[in-house]
Formats: sequence, structure tokens, C-alpha cells
Amino acid sequence: MDAHRPTGPTLDSLVIGAGQAGLAASYFLRQRGVDHVVLDANPEPGGAWQHRWTSLSMDDVHGVADLPGSSAPTRSRRPANLVVPAYFGDYEREQGLPVLRPVKVSRVEDEGELLVAHAGGHTWRTRTLVNATGTWTRPFVPYYPGVASFAGEQLHTADFPGAEHFRGRRVLVVGGGASAVQLLGEIAPVTETLWVTRRPPVWRDDFDAEAGLAAVTAVEERVRRGLPPASVVSVTGLALRPQEQEAARLGAYDRQPIFERIEPRGVRWADGRFEPVDVILWATGFRPAVDHLAPLGLRTPEGGIALVPVPGNVQGATTSVVDPRVQLVGYGPSASTIGASRAGRQAALAVSRVLTAAAA
Repeated sequence: MDAHRPTGPTLDSLVIGAGQAGLAASYFLRQRGVDHVVLDANPEPGGAWQHRWTSLSMDDVHGVADLPGSSAPTRSRRPANLVVPAYFGDYEREQGLPVLRPVKVSRVEDEGELLVAHAGGHTWRTRTLVNATGTWTRPFVPYYPGVASFAGEQLHTADFPGAEHFRGRRVLVVGGGASAVQLLGEIAPVTETLWVTRRPPVWRDDFDAEAGLAAVTAVEERVRRGLPPASVVSVTGLALRPQEQEAARLGAYDRQPIFERIEPRGVRWADGRFEPVDVILWATGFRPAVDHLAPLGLRTPEGGIALVPVPGNVQGATTSVVDPRVQLVGYGPSASTIGASRAGRQAALAVSRVLTAAAA
């Protein structure tokens, strides 16, 4: 569709982002007969999946949830950055979802009864908004003294070029999440690695439905209080998969505490110990991509966006406390493929309620 043509003078709803959450929201909005479009910043379907590293196979990912009314691809050794985008693209066509791309929304403003999304020199006016922009475009790299002096290479997991890129170079992996474990599993068999984390990693032997609910509930509680959301993975603990056993045998998961400062040729701890490294790989996660919503004033003093809790549905919190016209999916407790699809349904329901109340 023409990415630069606003669809009509006023929409009932506007979805920003066409990843798992955005497509699910669009599906349920169509089911409810809500006039809407989906604006996607990417040139092709696939959301963040199209940008993931080629060595990440469908066997490696935590899982891809079914989109509503569809079945997700099965596990295989095929690259996830090809399989999932193809699945999303087929879904958009089969469902006839109104996706416009590439359209990068720079800001959303409040014009009284309407919200106005700006993208380049174009605007879309809407009665409600569903934000589904995820986190991939906002990789987080913490500051450490001396970081600018490092003479080697620094990169974030968002730009991971594959293990062969690091062969023959000593790699420092910083971060205590699942991505650090996974990338160490790839890099350690081909070169020397060192792993540092701010806190000791928490390993788990099993992870059942009860533990999963407790983890998501912890994230939902933060969002309810208006705190910046922690990732669901951060509260689930870590586990080694079969493909990471060789890295474990090589000692890749012998974690070191975080260093005090970075120097041109390595890192130094408070006790004076120095480790030379050639590469720093920041596996330090992402932040929600919500800067375009700043003009709406949704953030709390604590830095997060508070969402209205849904009793009995910890992944159903999508409605902004400050402005009920705004729904956030794939944010906080719904920041997973399963949670995003569930939140899409809840967001469509909330949009319908807002529209019904406005028409009364």
C-alpha cells in the first residue's frame, strides 16, 4: 500500500508497529469492525525478526507464538530471520491487514479529541492508538568510565555478525541475560571469551507454567506502579541448552563480577586486576521504543508508563492510566510473543470500549 497516503481524514484507531503485537492487534481490530491502519517503520514484513543474526535458527529461539487464527512455523535449523518474516508477510496478505510501510512515526500529539501521528511530512489523525513498537530499535549500552578510550571493537547484540567475526580475538561479553548465554555458546567454541555480569546469574533446572506466571506477574507489578518495565526473561532465570554445552565445557560460563573501568586495551577491576580484550560485546538488553509518545506525557516520575491492570489477566494490561485512548502492546508483561498476541486482543477490546463511550 502507499506508505505516504493518510487513509481518510480520521481513523478509529492507528496501530504503530507490525511485529507480533501489532499484527495481533490489527487482526482483533478488524474482527471488531474498527477502521484502522498499521504503520510499520520496516521496509519489509517481519518486525524485529528480520534484523536478528543469521546464526539464530528456529531451534535456538525461545519460541514463536501463533498469530491469531494461524499456526506459527515449527522448530528447524532454518534461520529465524528468514522463517519468521516470511510467516508474518504471509499472514498480512492472508488476513488482508492494512499495513503501510515504510512509515517511521516520529511523534504523536494530542489535539483534543484526536491523536495525531507524524511521520515525515505526513500525518494520521485517529481517535485511539495502539503502540506496538517493541524494543529492538533501542539497544541499551550502559556507561562505564573510560568506555570512549577503548581501542578495540564494541558492538551490541543487536548487531551480532556471527561467531566467525570474532575468531582469533579475545571477546568480553557483558550482561547477565539469555542473549549473553546464547552468544557465549556460539563464540566460545571458536575463540577465547570472558563473561562479566553486574549480579551473579540465577540458573534454573526447570521452568513450569507456575514459574512463568510468577515471572510475568512481577513484571506486571512494575508496570502497574509506573516503573520502567523489566524484561520477562530477566526474572525467569537462565538455562543451558544442548548447543551450549561445549561452551560450558570450555568454561565460558565462569562468570566474573563487573569491572570498574574500561581502558584502551581491556578492562580493570577495583582491586587492580586487568584483563586484556579485543572486543566488547554488550549483551545488555533493550529499552522500550516509546520516545515518539513523549508529547502525550504518559510517563510517570519513575520513568515508566503506568498501565491499568486487568484482574485475572497479568498480560492484559495495555491501557495507559494517563490517556485511556492509548494502548501499549508488547510492553512490560506482554513483551513476549505469547503475551503480545494476548495483549493484542485486550487492546482491541479496550479500543472498542473507548469508541463506544465516545459515541454515546
